[in-house]
Amino acid sequence: MGETGEKGFRRVGGRLCLDFVNTVGEWASRPHRSRGRDWRDHPERERLTSYGALLEWAVFVGVLRHAEARRLHDAALERRPRASAVLARARRLRHATYRLLRASIEGWTPDSSDVALLDDEVRVARLHQRLGGELPLTLSWDDDPHALDRMLWPIALDAAALLSSTDLNRVGQCPGDRCGWMFLDESRGRRRKWCDMADCGNLAKVRRFRARAAAGS
Repeated sequence: MGETGEKGFRRVGGRLCLDFVNTVGEWASRPHRSRGRDWRDHPERERLTSYGALLEWAVFVGVLRHAEARRLHDAALERRPRASAVLARARRLRHATYRLLRASIEGWTPDSSDVALLDDEVRVARLHQRLGGELPLTLSWDDDPHALDRMLWPIALDAAALLSSTDLNRVGQCPGDRCGWMFLDESRGRRRKWCDMADCGNLAKVRRFRARAAAGS
């Protein structure tokens, strides 16, 4: 069963970047889609509705501490255009990551623009990584308290790590009605089907039961 935060955010993906992809209510097919690949990349019921919501999600998943989020919130109030730009970047990063994962699931050639966008975000993130001065060496982030995009750095690196690893073959997409969330299938035999058995899985069981009851009557 996944973890749910106060604002309705969920942790069912099994990876940071997958939980980030799942910050929409549903990944849906675009209205009036032309023939061809169905990317199902239209976000419905947006959860990242503001820069503040992005901060709340980052605290929920452990990317930011509460004190860091408060500092960034105060900095964002003084730099509203910058905060809005970071929110737009976050949504673009989410979209590109989702499309790359869906391409992997479907066996499609990834769109070069999605690869380029993730590559740009990875380059930004690595500019902010620092090695500690004692052995064993550890990687950490620079301590700029006004870097409004700092929550994007670990997301981009995690997405790149997943998309370049053998774990990519374990990524699944929930077939639930009005869902489409991504998850890492770590079950024995790779038998996981739903984002959360207590949510989409249970709804599917109820629908099957009602269908059988209706057919029996």
